[in-house]
Amino acid sequence: MGKGYAEGPAAEEAQARMDALELGLDGAARKQHRAGVFGSTDDQPARHFLGWADEVDPDAMFASGEAWGITVVRVSPDAVSI
Repeated sequence: MGKGYAEGPAAEEAQARMDALELGLDGAARKQHRAGVFGSTDDQPARHFLGWADEVDPDAMFASGEAWGITVVRVSPDAVSI
């Protein structure tokens, strides 16, 4: 029986795809990009770049309350300001 809301890896991939489309990335371009972690923090409530997925732990950031609204999106390293 469905829960009435999306969750899990399928929902995460769908969100990543929507974010990639919002950034103007097509399927071929997505493969050439890194997974970036975006979300909000107390210091900067607007969604912003938090770090690269292979360098930060988005689950730990959320669990600690350090960041929320976290998404992982494949982006060009040149497209984010660190």
